Amino acid sequence: MGWGGEFTDSSSMKRRKIIGGKHYRSDGQVPTGDIPSPRDSEGHGSHTASTAAGRVVSKASLFNLGLGTARGGVPSARIAVYKICWADGCYDADILAAFDDGIADGVDIISLSVGGSFPKNYFEDSIAIGAFHSMKNGILTSNSAGNSGPGAGSITNFSPWSLSVAASVIDRKFVTNVQLGNNKIYQGVTVNTFQLNNKLYPLVYGGDVPNTAAGFDSSESRYCIYDSLDKTKVNGNIVLCDELSDGTATWAAGAIGTVMQDGGFKDFGFLFPLSASYLGTEDGSTVLNYINSTSKPTATIQKSNQIIDNAAPYVVSFSSRGPNPITRDILKPDLSAPGVDIVAAWSEATSITAAYVKSFNPTWSPAAIKSALMTTATPMSTKTNTDAEFAYGSGQINPLNATNPGLVYDAGEADFVSFLCSQGYNTTALQLVTGDKATSCTKANNATVWDLNYPSFTVSATSGQVIRIFHRTVTNVGNPVSTYKAIVNVPSQISIKVDPNVLSFQSLGQKLSFTVTVTAQIPSTIISGALVWDDGVYQVRSPVVAHAYA
Repeated sequence: MGWGGEFTDSSSMKRRKIIGGKHYRSDGQVPTGDIPSPRDSEGHGSHTASTAAGRVVSKASLFNLGLGTARGGVPSARIAVYKICWADGCYDADILAAFDDGIADGVDIISLSVGGSFPKNYFEDSIAIGAFHSMKNGILTSNSAGNSGPGAGSITNFSPWSLSVAASVIDRKFVTNVQLGNNKIYQGVTVNTFQLNNKLYPLVYGGDVPNTAAGFDSSESRYCIYDSLDKTKVNGNIVLCDELSDGTATWAAGAIGTVMQDGGFKDFGFLFPLSASYLGTEDGSTVLNYINSTSKPTATIQKSNQIIDNAAPYVVSFSSRGPNPITRDILKPDLSAPGVDIVAAWSEATSITAAYVKSFNPTWSPAAIKSALMTTATPMSTKTNTDAEFAYGSGQINPLNATNPGLVYDAGEADFVSFLCSQGYNTTALQLVTGDKATSCTKANNATVWDLNYPSFTVSATSGQVIRIFHRTVTNVGNPVSTYKAIVNVPSQISIKVDPNVLSFQSLGQKLSFTVTVTAQIPSTIISGALVWDDGVYQVRSPVVAHAYA
């Protein structure tokens, strides 16, 4: 989990990048193979930490794949490590203890690339509770949206006081060619670093080599299930399997490589313990026909190469989608950022950008940082993102623009308490989480979801016409004297009235309020537009979304 710590100059950073580390295991039972220390034994922690705060490294690559200069979002930042996850999962008590320690240690940002498998109410979710405490103490928690996409409502990190980030692809894509003995070549999607040096090996179909001695037949071995393959017929060969797997079954059976084929998504690649390529069903069927029509079928798997993905950026299929399953009128995810085929650090123990804005604006609240990231994000194409804002939120992150957004939608603990009161949480539940006996729900603070000072606008209903009134306040962080005009761009099913539609600021830090009345004819699918505050220098953009729910 996470990282943080003060920002420092690059020379001392090289010597003291990691300034602390703790690990958590409440039951004391560390799984076999795990390291009972803060050290990363799986690779994920090193990878995410380096993308957030890794120093500049020239000529970085994965065995020459993705060769170039690697750097984190804030190379001058220090890292404090709080290890909460193990081979058997991440436990609530450990997550909350790590949040408490990070807050007490004075970290600046908490980056948490962890999520549950199903949505929970805010105060039944340890990550949401921990993020509330960090928000209360002026620390923004940046969460992954989750890896359960692309189904609707699959997002699991969606509390309004945290930043929920979807994963998008960059224009780099790794592909792996399979060359058959007849010289035909088929392009698959994996990250393959193994070198077979174009040598042809015998090619067998998993369905033809079942481990009958162990009770398996072709209906199981075709999928290359663990122990389902006959080792004597697989050893030293390349195996065609009718399903994507982690490759361990073919590797354990002695295969030199594996070609997997099915109808799954091909917009990202995995690493495998042996030479591997992942084909679509059409090419996979062609390979099987070759096996069945050739007396001695052979093949080789080439090392991956890098191609340009002209459709990028788009949100990858595995990234979890909205709508928000608990509060449908809060748009989630908040934005998207590159999260596929990224070259980053990896732990020798095994074979993020909010901080960038914080470094330029150290006194900003978590909500202000989040607002800056959302309102400066670049809109993404719905042609390559058919789930629209439910995939990418406000759009693709633009860290440079986010450091100077012009206006921010700020919010603090009291605002989120009012929001929670409107969501039905009682005083007892609130006091358990806030730790403040003075916290209570009253008529004065029982605001609606549309009153939360959020940088996006969402309306939902089962069907028909809906009218919603949003109350918002923006803080001037751009030019001291400036005049912003409201620019509305929405489809015909949505109409927007902004009152006032001109905001004139006389000083930095000045706050001005306005209302947005949204009238929407609720569609069967999501429709969206945008409200932009424009002063000729800054364009402060907020998505406006309408959607139906069952």
